[in-house]
Amino acid sequence: MSETMKGHCLCGAVGIELTGAKNEVEICQCTMCRRWGGAFYAALAGESFAISGEDAITAYASSDWGERAFCSKCGTNIWWRFKPTGNRSFSAGLFDEASGLAIEKEIFVDESADWCQLRGDHPRQTGAEVIAEAKAAGFEFD
Repeated sequence: MSETMKGHCLCGAVGIELTGAKNEVEICQCTMCRRWGGAFYAALAGESFAISGEDAITAYASSDWGERAFCSKCGTNIWWRFKPTGNRSFSAGLFDEASGLAIEKEIFVDESADWCQLRGDHPRQTGAEVIAEAKAAGFEFD
């Protein structure tokens, strides 16, 4: 875990200070993430966070269990929030320090675009495996 990472959107209206940031990113290859950002979503989580410029953030309920947020001024993707727990991951691209991080795992690999295949030796889970894991942890999905 990193001490603190500071990041911001493209125009600087939204700032994120992520404390206890993980040393790896999680990649989501689902169709919704690809539609949201044009490719996979590189997620960075931490122990806690502080946000500046919240008035520039627009949140969108993209499913019954997920929320996505972006800067309403420049369109930069800010976070994905898992509604049942409130846990958020932030777009790794917000943080300059994240550029050297390794991939922890890829999820929803069965939905990835052919042009979005990532190399490397890291765990890869299908959507069914991700949903089964969440259900085993007690979360319900429709």
